[in-house]
Amino acid sequence: MSVISNSDVMLGPMKLKQKSMSVLLVFPRDDYQCDGFQRAAETAGYKCNVARNSDGAIDCFINKQHDVVIIDLRNNKSFDAEAVCRSIRGTKASEHTVIVAVTKHHGQVDKEEPSILPLLKTGFNRRYIENSNVGSCMNELLQIEHGEYLSQQKLRTCNALFNAIDCVADAVEISNEDHEIQYVNPAYEHLTGYTLEEVIGKDSRELRSERNKAEINDSINCQIKKGKKWEGTYYVRRKSGDAYPQHCKICPVLGPGGKTSHYVSVRSSNMDTSNYFERLKDTEYFSQVANGSIHGITRRRESFARIHSMTIEAPITKVINIINTAQENSPITVAQALDKVLEILRTSELYSPYFAQEFKDGDPMTSDYLGGLVSQDAKRHLKDGDLTHITHKTVHQAQSHLPHTSSKLIPDNIRNLLQREAEWDFDIIELERVTQKRPLVYLGLRTMARFDVCGFLNISESCLANWLSVIEANYHSRNTYHNSTHAADVLNSTAYFLNKEKCKAILDHMDEVAALIAAAVHDLDHPGRSNAYLINSKHELSILYNDIAVLESHHAALTFKLTSKDPALDIFKNLDRETYRVLRQAIIDMVLATEMMKHFEHLNKFVNGINKLTQKAEETSSLSGTSSPDSTTLISQLSTSENKTLIRRMLIKCADVSNPCRPVNLCMEWARRIAEEYCEQTDDEKEKGLPVVMPVFDRKTCSLPKSQTSFIDFFINDMFDAWDYFCDIPDIIEHLQNNYKFWASEEENPTSNYDLSKKGKGQSNDTEPKSKDSSNLADSSCNDNKNDEGKT
Repeated sequence: MSVISNSDVMLGPMKLKQKSMSVLLVFPRDDYQCDGFQRAAETAGYKCNVARNSDGAIDCFINKQHDVVIIDLRNNKSFDAEAVCRSIRGTKASEHTVIVAVTKHHGQVDKEEPSILPLLKTGFNRRYIENSNVGSCMNELLQIEHGEYLSQQKLRTCNALFNAIDCVADAVEISNEDHEIQYVNPAYEHLTGYTLEEVIGKDSRELRSERNKAEINDSINCQIKKGKKWEGTYYVRRKSGDAYPQHCKICPVLGPGGKTSHYVSVRSSNMDTSNYFERLKDTEYFSQVANGSIHGITRRRESFARIHSMTIEAPITKVINIINTAQENSPITVAQALDKVLEILRTSELYSPYFAQEFKDGDPMTSDYLGGLVSQDAKRHLKDGDLTHITHKTVHQAQSHLPHTSSKLIPDNIRNLLQREAEWDFDIIELERVTQKRPLVYLGLRTMARFDVCGFLNISESCLANWLSVIEANYHSRNTYHNSTHAADVLNSTAYFLNKEKCKAILDHMDEVAALIAAAVHDLDHPGRSNAYLINSKHELSILYNDIAVLESHHAALTFKLTSKDPALDIFKNLDRETYRVLRQAIIDMVLATEMMKHFEHLNKFVNGINKLTQKAEETSSLSGTSSPDSTTLISQLSTSENKTLIRRMLIKCADVSNPCRPVNLCMEWARRIAEEYCEQTDDEKEKGLPVVMPVFDRKTCSLPKSQTSFIDFFINDMFDAWDYFCDIPDIIEHLQNNYKFWASEEENPTSNYDLSKKGKGQSNDTEPKSKDSSNLADSSCNDNKNDEGKT
């Protein structure tokens, strides 16, 4: 009989080198049975040793750690065979050893064989009824080699796999078919705070946070029931009770018959969520981020991971996610084609026509005619570089002017207060008090001087002051929230965002001027009532604007109407036609972007446009081995006209609703003001028999803390996560987290500080000062406002 050669075996994708099996024979004397196993082992090429007593057997096994141990149980007078088995099983090396018991032949064919159960309990794996034939011994050894030995070798290899899992940074969780956790690695313990002993045997689904959308849980269950992998992001609950988003892959492991035997969950460690909430409290950490000592990519990854768990997901986002998933297993040509599809879907104007170059060259008359019909922009059908050329030309002209850094129009006491206006925690409420409810004029002069708005517009500071005075006069001071103080606050936030490094690199001078003007006018002549109220009451503005973005359209239109009435306050009078057109469109677009009805549309376009580009750049840099993406290339990609529009929209949207991100004292004051204004609307709706738009703001039942936590959950968290991913605002995120915890605690322990049961008292616009240079226009504007307020 020829020697059997070793062969390689596969454990899944892992190649195992099968070594020669080693055998230990424990026989008290050399008889035909012992000789038969020796000859069989020699023929098969196995390594074989023989021990004659229990001590020798145990010593030999410990030294050489045999794969198979065959013990003679036919005669227990020489040594206790079962004790030898137990002693070998007591060693750590015997975990994957096959121990065989050689027993006597019972001699009678019809006699029932004794049970093997006692042998199994002792530690034996197999029973061999004595047969000294070399062929029988060979067959026994071959069965062991291709059966138990091979299985034990695979199990031994699993130890290496578990050691590998223990070393990875990603959190790994393995559960059975009933979702009972059987194993978690140290990274899981580190990220969640739970130890293996605490979670083992528990239902893995119970450790998902309640913040997850029902659609996510349904998607996970649907995929794994089909035996397919699910990949996405969901909220995971930490032992401390906090919830954090984690990118995760859940893969079912199929057993015999295609039935699921296990579930493997791998959670990405791209974001350092293990101490995420602790770091939010660490002011030293945020100061390090601000000073640049900690790289911003980790923070952006944290934000982007959270964005994947957005509370409300638009259909277009689902389509984009489906295409992204399809790309993973697609051929390169298909993946490239899908890239082009995604590029188209991420544009802000999906239905804007595009004329092929050959069509424009072949029939310029038709091109001009059609372009004029389908576009509001007189230059939209020109070459793509035209608008860029205009913008750059204007920027160079503006840079020739020196900034107006000192204003004699601001009193000393107000100028001293404005020293800190560039800081996020600037107290706009104190400025409102000091200026006697005229914060917009003074803050506007100071902030716009920093950005050289007068230089860009080529106007005097007195012209800007006149314009700011009329704009402020047309805000209703009787409104508790939508007044000039809110406009000044949004202007302050806008200036803060414009100073962020990424914004400064992408947005040019024209973008900055457009953003500051849009912030100042974004709620101009707001009546203190919502769009829905105006539509339900058939207000003349809703009729004028066909129930579409009623207030936002009015704010933008009134801005240019007031500005063009008097050259003394026309801040656009010195701009050439093309510059004025581009600037006007940017201002209107930003004001219209503040409409909350399109909140999720703007947010999804920003995430799938701007943030996706940043993510792609970071992934490319990671693959190339660099620590950070090529900033020049990324800035160039983000600086297109299309992308700058998305950035400007998100900038003013974040500035408009930044109250929950302010220091807690300012956050509380703004929350009280908006709740009071909404309660006034509810009172008005009840009095006039109109549909109640926001029943939650009823004076008798309104919970201010609950309204704030809901607003943060549904609108603020996702948007500021996206904005944080873009421009790194750790200090603002810290305020947001702290304020949310504050409102959540107040929700559990309500106090009398939020009593809205008493109707607030309004104030008249008559108390507002008028601009000296345009008093007649201001008076006329205020009279118009009073008429509108009476109708409202």
